[in-house]
Amino acid sequence: MPPDKICKTVRQHNKEPISREDMEKLQEIAADYGKVKNYVYDHFGGIGSLSKIYPGYTVQNEMTATELRGNLGLPSVYFYLAIFDALADIKSQWIRTKAKVLQLIGANNNLTPEEKHYLRFVLKVNNVFMAILNQEAIKLPQDIRKKYEEVSEGVQVEHLHRYLCRQVRKHHVRQHTDATTGFSLTERAYRYKDHGIYISTKQSRKRIFIPLTDNNQYKSQIYLKLYPDKSRIEIMAPVYRTIRSYEEYVNQIGISMGMFTMITVSNGNGYGEEFGDYQTKYAEWIRSQTSIYSINRQANPGRKKYSAKKRRLEEQLHAYINHELNRLLQCEKPNTIYMIKLPKPQKGGKSHKTNNQAAMWQRGYIRSRLIQKCREQSIELVEVLGKDISRECSQCGQTGSQQNGFFVCEGCGYRADKKLNAAQNALKRGIEGKIIR
Repeated sequence: MPPDKICKTVRQHNKEPISREDMEKLQEIAADYGKVKNYVYDHFGGIGSLSKIYPGYTVQNEMTATELRGNLGLPSVYFYLAIFDALADIKSQWIRTKAKVLQLIGANNNLTPEEKHYLRFVLKVNNVFMAILNQEAIKLPQDIRKKYEEVSEGVQVEHLHRYLCRQVRKHHVRQHTDATTGFSLTERAYRYKDHGIYISTKQSRKRIFIPLTDNNQYKSQIYLKLYPDKSRIEIMAPVYRTIRSYEEYVNQIGISMGMFTMITVSNGNGYGEEFGDYQTKYAEWIRSQTSIYSINRQANPGRKKYSAKKRRLEEQLHAYINHELNRLLQCEKPNTIYMIKLPKPQKGGKSHKTNNQAAMWQRGYIRSRLIQKCREQSIELVEVLGKDISRECSQCGQTGSQQNGFFVCEGCGYRADKKLNAAQNALKRGIEGKIIR
C-alpha cells in the first residue's frame, strides 16, 4: 500500500433474497474452502514447517502436488486463496506464541538478565528460533553469528533451549476451523455487471448472478460472507483513500475518555456530552432484555425483534460517536493528540448495574474510530502512560484526591473536573515524552 494511502473496508449487500439453490452452491465453496485451510493448518502449523511458511511458496507447491484440489473439485482461484489465508493465520499464531513466551520470560524471576537477553535475541532471529525448536545446528551469517556469540557468552545455552522449547510446546496452538460462513475471491472469481455481481462456482463456466443494492465496482480481493438463514450475503472490499493534511491543524491537545462526557480536552472543552444518555439507554435495555429472556426463554425463543432493536440502538450510538469525533477534530484542529492508555476492564464493582454499564462502554469503538480518523487526516495520535494520571495534579505534580467527581490538590489548591485534570496530565506527559512506544 502506498504511504499516502489508507485502507478502509466498504460493504455491499444483495438487493433480492438469494435462492436456496444458489446459497447451497456458495455454502459448498465455503465448506471446501475451510477443508483446504484445515489441511494447511494440520500439515504446516507445527514447528517442522516454520521454514516453509515464509514466504509460503514452498507450501503452495506442496499443496499443488497433493490430490486435495482434485478430490474437492475446487477451482484454483479458491484453492490457492484458501492456502494463503491459512498461512496468514499460521503466521499470526506464531506471532502470538512468541509474544506470550516473551511475556513469560520477562515475568520469570528465576532467569538472570543475561539469560533473558539471550532468549529475547533468539525469539527475534528466526533462523536461531527455528533451529532450536527443531533440534538442529544453528547456522548464521558471519555478522549475526558474531552477535549470537556475544549474547550466548556466560549463559547455559542448552538449559535455555529446553526452557524455550517447553514454553512453545505449552502455548503454541494448532488451528482449526469449522466455519462455513464465507470465503475470499480474487478478480478472476467475480465480475461486476448488470447492477450486480457474477460469482464463479465449482461448475466450469457457470456463475451465480446476485443483484446488488448499489452500482459500485471494485478491483481487488474481496470477502463474501454468507447468511443462509436470512438468504443474504455481504461483500467486504478494501478501498484505498488518499490521506489528507490541513495546514491549520497545528495544536497539541490531551484527551481523556469518559462514560458520560465522551471526550474531555485539556483546554476544558468537552465533546459527546449526551454520550452518557445514549450509553445508559443502550446498557439498561440490554440488561432488561437479558433478564426477560432468561425468565421467558421457553415461551419466547425468537430473537428477531431483539436483534433488530439492538442494531438500531448501536447504530444511533455509533453515529453520535462519529459525529462528535468529527466535531472534535474540526474545532480543535490538532496536529498531535495525546491520549491516556486505558487499562483493561476489571471485574467487580459497586453493583450489577454499574458493571453492566462499564461492560457496554464503547471505548474500544471510540478508540478505533479516532485512530482511523487521525490516520485519514495526518494527525499524530500518541498514547501516554496512564499510571496514577487521575491522582496527579496537572499543575504542581503532587498527589491529590477525588471528591464528588472533582480533583482536589492539597498542595497547590488546584480544583478541576477529574477528567479535565487527566486530560491536562495526558498533554503534560506527552510533551515530556512519557509515552507508550
